[in-house]
Amino acid sequence: GTPRQPNICSPSRAELRIQQSVFNNPEHALLGLDQYSHVWVIFLFHKNGHLSYKAKVKPPRLNGQRVGVYSTRSPHRPNAMGLTLARLDKIEGDTLHLSDIDMIDGTPVLDIKPFIPEYDSPKVRINPNPQPSDSQTEPLNKETNVLDLSEDSDKEDDEDRNVVGDERSLRLQNQSETDVSFTNSASELCRVLEEVKTFVAQDDTSHHDYKCKKQVSECKNAKSSSQTSDILCYGEQDRAAIASWIRDPPVSCLDVRFTPLAEEQLAQFLPAHLSELCEDGRPRFKFLHSSDEAVAAIRGVLSADPRSVYRRTRCRDKLFFFTIDTADITCWFGHGFVEVLQVRPVGQRE
Repeated sequence: GTPRQPNICSPSRAELRIQQSVFNNPEHALLGLDQYSHVWVIFLFHKNGHLSYKAKVKPPRLNGQRVGVYSTRSPHRPNAMGLTLARLDKIEGDTLHLSDIDMIDGTPVLDIKPFIPEYDSPKVRINPNPQPSDSQTEPLNKETNVLDLSEDSDKEDDEDRNVVGDERSLRLQNQSETDVSFTNSASELCRVLEEVKTFVAQDDTSHHDYKCKKQVSECKNAKSSSQTSDILCYGEQDRAAIASWIRDPPVSCLDVRFTPLAEEQLAQFLPAHLSELCEDGRPRFKFLHSSDEAVAAIRGVLSADPRSVYRRTRCRDKLFFFTIDTADITCWFGHGFVEVLQVRPVGQRE
């Protein structure tokens, strides 16, 4: 199966363990990451089923319309790399406990990066009247003019140098410590990553960073000269824009129903946090905390109609199967609704 987009199915959970083949002390690489609520996870679509790709694709949410592959999150790409934003629930030793995750079991992970709204989200930079939080921001000094430009400019320069240096060091370290034998497709990926590393090391990148920092500094200087108390605000051109079909797709949401048998079978699953042995052979979830969470996860997947365009048009009378945690789900689609027929432990589907 191919993952769906994150943040749509919030009950989904996963554990991501750092292998000792990467670091002798994997837990050391995670120091400080617990200060962040979300992380970016870069991974490989290892279950694509085939290595072919096309310049135009048909996203399921567009219901058959074709768009360029680079305007979508399609897994079938020249380099089958995926990017997901996951909530970091906690860190235990060498293991990250994640939720809001859309990766399948056994997915190869290439990298982990902290999510920083100030860097990664344009909307954070365009709020003209922010409400500072005591836990996240420091109050402005009313006796001064918004920002000490000289100090902040120096701090930003140092932080940018540290970020670039850390990125280059991480790439060099990963390259020197990786000892995995790749297949032909993975070898091609390594070649692409080498090209990326070479590109990052070029002076053009440093020059671009300098230009960006210079533009930010000029914006701050202009703001300071206006003698206002507003927070630094970027122009309208910095607002993030997305395709209209993302928010308003031609595919409508489906009503999700459960048969009495499916509800009864789902209630037999024990929550993940129970450590005692299963009684009477009852199945147990590995990540989900209750049958209610399982219902929410199933609704989140099915309401958006995860079927491909081909299955919607050519295989309407076929049963649809997918897996949530340790449960195999069997369902069928009608006009405007989907009905869950059966919920069985993985490996026991009839």
